[in-house]
Amino acid sequence: MSQECNHDCSSCGEDCAERKESLIEQPHEMSHIKKVIGVVSGKGGVGKSLVTSLMAVQMNRRGFSSAILDADVTGPSIPKIFGLKEKAKGNNMGIFPVQSKTGVKVMSVNLLLPNDTDPVIWRGPIIAGTVKQFWTDVIWDDVDYMFVDMPPGTGDVPLTVFQSLPVDGIIIVTSPQELVSMIVSKAVRMAEMMNIPVLGLVENMSYALCPDCGKKINIFGESHIDSIAKEFNIPVLAKLPINPKLAAACDAGMIELFEGDWLENAADTIEKL
Repeated sequence: MSQECNHDCSSCGEDCAERKESLIEQPHEMSHIKKVIGVVSGKGGVGKSLVTSLMAVQMNRRGFSSAILDADVTGPSIPKIFGLKEKAKGNNMGIFPVQSKTGVKVMSVNLLLPNDTDPVIWRGPIIAGTVKQFWTDVIWDDVDYMFVDMPPGTGDVPLTVFQSLPVDGIIIVTSPQELVSMIVSKAVRMAEMMNIPVLGLVENMSYALCPDCGKKINIFGESHIDSIAKEFNIPVLAKLPINPKLAAACDAGMIELFEGDWLENAADTIEKL
């Protein structure tokens, strides 16, 4: 911060700590959110929304109040995964999130559209503004852990979330492919530039279990996740298998019934924040 600073960030181009702090938006006055965890990926199709949903369910099972802010506005899948049919309601005080069967609070653009299949054909600034409103205008009430399901890449929405929300850390979701190193590198460096801690990596579609002998089969080839984690000095939180039952639970909107301990280590890490 310059010695001549007048604390008016709107007329200043310096990237100082006080400026970053000033960009953080306050949540709705009736919202009390303790921890915010971003779930990101460098590319689409790696299971980011699945990991977001599983983490929210996992923390809910541990007795915490969990919530999901679906920031993937143009490709919202969280309501489908939880089987949410009810639309979000509101009044002159704000918007109320929709609660799942076990009490996970969800806000997604699909909970506001007349039809789930209606496309969201908006430009970047409008999408980013919508995500910000999900934070400022939604009455979340008391939340221990909020998970933000972000669209892939490093565009408008991730930038808005990192600048406007008090993100306590991010989880990077990857898949076992050679190009993952480059993709993870972009996500890690963006987090570093925004001064956001990287909690660890989750590799989805890591392997499949043979139904006859139980042997692990590397469908997409040998995983490089451990060497990538070592390169960036971040932990591997979980390796999720290709599991037809898990996919069926998502399709049926019954993710809260999943069975598996793959994300226990990730949940432990988040609980220690």
